[in-house]
Amino acid sequence: MNNKSCFSREPLRQAIDLGAFLYPRLLLCAAIWMLLPGLSPHVLAGDAPQWMHALTNAPLPNHDDKTDAVLLFSEEVLNVQPNGKMRGVVRRAYKILRPEGRGYGKVRLFFDSETKITSLHAWCIPAQGKDYEVKDKDTAEMGYLDVEGGELMTDVRTKVLQIPAADPGNIVGYEFEHEDRPYIFQDEWFFQEPVPVADARYTLQLPPGWEYKAVWINHPESPAFQEGSNRWQWRVNDIPAVKWEADMPPWKGVAGMMIVSVIPPGGTNRGFLNWSEMGLWYNGLTQGRRDPSSEIKQKAAALAGSSMAPLAKMRAIAEFIQKEIRYVAIELGIGGQQPHPASDVFTHRFGDCKDKATLMSTMLQIMGIDSYYVIIHTERGGVTPATPPHIGGFNHVILAIRLPDGITDSSLTATMHHPKLGKLLFFDPTDELTPFGQLRGALQANYGLLVAPDGGELTQLPQLPPALNGIIRKGDLALDMRGTLSGEVNEVLVGDAATHQRYAMRNIEKDTDRIKPIETLMSRSLGTFQITKATMSNFQETSLPFQFHWSFVASDYGKLAGNLLLVRPCVVGTKSSGLLETKDPRRFPFEFPGPIRDSDEFQIKLPPGYEVDDLPPPVNADYSFASYHSKTEASGNTLKFTRTFEVKELTVPVSKIEDLKKLYRIIAGDERNTAVLKPVGH
Repeated sequence: MNNKSCFSREPLRQAIDLGAFLYPRLLLCAAIWMLLPGLSPHVLAGDAPQWMHALTNAPLPNHDDKTDAVLLFSEEVLNVQPNGKMRGVVRRAYKILRPEGRGYGKVRLFFDSETKITSLHAWCIPAQGKDYEVKDKDTAEMGYLDVEGGELMTDVRTKVLQIPAADPGNIVGYEFEHEDRPYIFQDEWFFQEPVPVADARYTLQLPPGWEYKAVWINHPESPAFQEGSNRWQWRVNDIPAVKWEADMPPWKGVAGMMIVSVIPPGGTNRGFLNWSEMGLWYNGLTQGRRDPSSEIKQKAAALAGSSMAPLAKMRAIAEFIQKEIRYVAIELGIGGQQPHPASDVFTHRFGDCKDKATLMSTMLQIMGIDSYYVIIHTERGGVTPATPPHIGGFNHVILAIRLPDGITDSSLTATMHHPKLGKLLFFDPTDELTPFGQLRGALQANYGLLVAPDGGELTQLPQLPPALNGIIRKGDLALDMRGTLSGEVNEVLVGDAATHQRYAMRNIEKDTDRIKPIETLMSRSLGTFQITKATMSNFQETSLPFQFHWSFVASDYGKLAGNLLLVRPCVVGTKSSGLLETKDPRRFPFEFPGPIRDSDEFQIKLPPGYEVDDLPPPVNADYSFASYHSKTEASGNTLKFTRTFEVKELTVPVSKIEDLKKLYRIIAGDERNTAVLKPVGH
């Protein structure tokens, strides 16, 4: 699913080489551009326009010495025609500050069948010498290739233009005009960038009788200035860069933007003023799409016989959709939002997220089970209760299945009670490796649009118990007098931990490569080691925990210090993290991938002639978002270490980042702690 068919210039947005943070899927286009022949622009001596020359002495926005470039000026002018078509002009000019900023000299514009780029010009104003100019005829045009979701057919295309001499000290800029025929009269103005912005402007021209509604996100509202009859302009200045931080919310959850809904006389085809309207709109798109064909009815009957219990029927249908319907996205025109008919998806055995949800909903309905579309973002934090209704905040579709009365199976954990619709189970038919009844961590506690028959509502999906996701690791080990550690370790992985391992290993064919996750784990904790045996189980059975079992030998694990032997009770496994140990203060919330409960238990048999002299103290660190507990005990000739790490709240606000940093430091210290062994009788 994408938002290209809305009145949004998302397909027109520039993607720069340094813009992987903003537009990660566009990197392939950059790579292809570099490989295509004949794309060297024909450089002309031509004066840059006055609006660019006015920037040569403009003050730079606040920035630090690591800033690669700054956006000196950004202007978007949108002129709405009485017939609903749109014409617009976009201007941007960057000043390159460091060699790493040269990527801002490459312009890539994305457009589709409902959008036409009528002109494109670009210029460079060097610090010394004459201006350079490149024109529309110097662009390369190519199809848009997706690299994330499998195969993709789309009408989105790309214009690529290289601005010459994008060197430090120079100013590069471009201007293009476009025409749009939108399905939804709603626009997104992104005025915040990965680099500082000096001056950003947005102008809206409406026909007589038309109105608008503007909502600001992640930035204080700026007033509109009326420049003429039904013409308004918004301006923002000195906007700081959105710098990437590890485990931050997605771009649209943190960057400043304005959503503009345009309302024609009579309100037909207007932008969404509330979530209910957006739900009604999506309901309209799906009308008739879930009508079953005779072939679908026959297949549903074969999958879920009349004698089967309702839960068994749902599981059979879910498995069929997950494993037999390939993910292939075909998004032409409004196909970015509208699912294909279930009959087409079934016949061809492929479809994207909304197609797979549509076919599953159709087959469930044949069984007498209702289900509802849920439009959502694949990353938590992209949409919140403060977000205004707009389709651009979402990129995925799943299902909310109304559970028949009497079903109380404990495996159905991703559920919530809806006051009107009853008990709902949330399920992602696109996710091949997450069992029916569960939900991967990124969707948990996430907000999605629940599309009910009478409209839509923004709904927070359930958060599953931490014990349903994590690693249970147990080691039965022995230490000899030379400090060599040997023994067996067994890992049981459930939830996302199991899913990630299955996904990483699904294309591995060599047995030697199957133990690489074990080798990686061991190498992070041990200096030298040898894996003597390794097996895995339940690789294909996604309803069961995934397991690793291995044996190893690690020389010099115990460190001799005189007649003492120093041993680290926490043998393998790292729960600490140094990602927050930066000089710059944290600006955005920290997002855990999901609720987690990991546990370790290591029993180490002491070498003959040694006894425990000193043990690390127990650790009990408990915060609202996570907790860590460990204990080292001695019993007879055995040293026993146990610990648990649990994530309880998935979002850590900036106000609690110091507590999270403190927790990681506590864990790091505990993972380094040693027990002291001494000769018996000393």
